[in-house]
Amino acid sequence: MTDWVEQLRYDPLLTLIFTENRAVACFAKRDLFEDRENSVASLWTLPAVQKLLKRQQVDGSWHYHGGKPEVRSQQQYNQLETYRIVGELVEKYGFTRAHPALEKAAEFLFRCQTTEGDFRGSYGNQYTPNYSAAIMELLIKAGYGNDPRLEKGFQWLLAIRQQDGGWAIPVRTVGKRLDSTVMHAETITPDRSKPCSHLVTGVVLRAFAAYERYRRSEEARTAGKLMCSRFFMRDTYPDRAAPNFWTRFTFPFWFTDLLSALDSLSLLGFTAEEPKIKEALDWFVTSQGEDGLWNLTLLKAKSDKDLRLWLGLAICRVFRRLYGQE
Repeated sequence: MTDWVEQLRYDPLLTLIFTENRAVACFAKRDLFEDRENSVASLWTLPAVQKLLKRQQVDGSWHYHGGKPEVRSQQQYNQLETYRIVGELVEKYGFTRAHPALEKAAEFLFRCQTTEGDFRGSYGNQYTPNYSAAIMELLIKAGYGNDPRLEKGFQWLLAIRQQDGGWAIPVRTVGKRLDSTVMHAETITPDRSKPCSHLVTGVVLRAFAAYERYRRSEEARTAGKLMCSRFFMRDTYPDRAAPNFWTRFTFPFWFTDLLSALDSLSLLGFTAEEPKIKEALDWFVTSQGEDGLWNLTLLKAKSDKDLRLWLGLAICRVFRRLYGQE
């Protein structure tokens, strides 16, 4: 049951199972030991969860404090904040549409969906395949996989792909900056002949990995191979372009990093036999500490003292899948 642990330098299981963080321990038992009796719904009453829920607004959104009106409207900022909080609720506490707060939040996000199928607002009037897909990923995990609005979103993602099979931020493909002037301008159609961005492709693939209907599709496989070929390389476009962004981590996943990429690929049917995936797995092996967790460059660590635990759990999920136990 734990053969995948033999691929690591140290056994992380005791650290994850016996942590004081109830949510980490619950998911570790469920995902690493297949303990289905340990219901994640028991986490919904935790004080940290209640603190988040108290901030939810009547329309289902969470208010973004601060921001610049010349960049985004308050509604658009609230979309970003709602996406962030829903990520916390779904990924750390197992929230689904069975909870009324999540259902209200989902309907707020669906109201941000355009008739074309994308979720618009994070980049003002401009298309954003990455945020659209990231929102879709969370909604699928929350139980909306059969909702026709998400199918419409996938059709839009497939239609806006670059010709090489990946995705990019459309305004970048025509040489524009994502500044306030562009964000308030008319929606710009992408130049699909330009190469994809691994930053954007990696985020979009998270939605495909979450959705069983497209998880093993030819389109997902093509994009997955593209992303693998870019590991540890500089991105094509200037947004988070430096190679070191591959090894800067947070959880829930936000942008594309080595772990979020492997997480998607492990669900899309790739295995540890792929040379680039093996190279990435070896990088994690060498980065493990004696406590069983990983010594990584952490983003947003100040807001989550248990980030190393969450990332450790995510790494273990990836090793378990890629070494053939799922």
